[in-house]
Amino acid sequence: MPETTDRLPLRLLVAAPRGFCAGVDRAITIVERALEIYGRPVYVRHEIVHNKYVVDTLKEKGAVFVETVDDVPDGVPVVFSAHGVPKAVPHKAAERGLDYIDATCPLVSKVHRQAERQVDAGRHIIFIGHRGHPEVIGTFGQVPEGCMTLVETEADAEALQPAEPDNLAFLTQTTLSVDDTKAITDILQRRFPSIVGPRGEDICYATSNRQQAVKAIASSCDLVLVIGATNSSNSVRLVEVAEREGTPAKLVQRADDIDFTWLDGVGTLGLTAGASAPELLVRELVDKLSERFDVQEEVIESAKERMVFKLPRSLEAA
Repeated sequence: MPETTDRLPLRLLVAAPRGFCAGVDRAITIVERALEIYGRPVYVRHEIVHNKYVVDTLKEKGAVFVETVDDVPDGVPVVFSAHGVPKAVPHKAAERGLDYIDATCPLVSKVHRQAERQVDAGRHIIFIGHRGHPEVIGTFGQVPEGCMTLVETEADAEALQPAEPDNLAFLTQTTLSVDDTKAITDILQRRFPSIVGPRGEDICYATSNRQQAVKAIASSCDLVLVIGATNSSNSVRLVEVAEREGTPAKLVQRADDIDFTWLDGVGTLGLTAGASAPELLVRELVDKLSERFDVQEEVIESAKERMVFKLPRSLEAA
């Protein structure tokens, strides 16, 4: 006799691209290689990426996470997180004679260099980002105090009263909502027609691709689940993108965070993961769903990613 099941059918649309980006891959590899070269412990200033599973896994291997270089003992190496750090941080590490490795995402470093160039050109920078985010703090720390003004919302952009309105540039955090950022830059360009923007978009390819992938599935779903941390900017933006498409969305860190009452009446579920969430967590969540549902999984691919970033020369040589 054919096997019967009490599990309800669930169509699962899995977004692609999703999960780890090249910058996150590189940052994690840097910590792992540093542990191989130096041995335990290797200190890491701030979470290397915003994902508890990744951080806990590296802790088990011998990484110690701290918030300031002052917390790093003498004689041990320190890695700077993928989000970037103010210039004062490596300077302090060098003054103390610490070996340090910068795991800043190359696309964040590109924004840092753009900030320096705009200030060197005498322009005041309007920086679009989220107050308190490590990437914003790191970028502000690349230039002298007072050279940048933070704008978070369209209302901020409308209210802006710069001292030299004809001598401005704008840059953005790399993990923002593409749509929100365009709305803000449109206001800045309307109000300050001579404002200078970046040569290419500052929002990174991975952030843009993951948002586009959510758009590709959201309208076909009754609910979208996003795997990511609450302090992960790019993950929170994926929730917002789904909701803007008219589809409810929930952010979860692990499969155990699912409240199955969310799935009452859900016939088609969307699934994606932020750029700092490993694919292992996606598979874990699919397995959890399969315990209760007859899952028919479909991968909806909206872009292919082949980006790879080189490791720092010191680690490549080692």
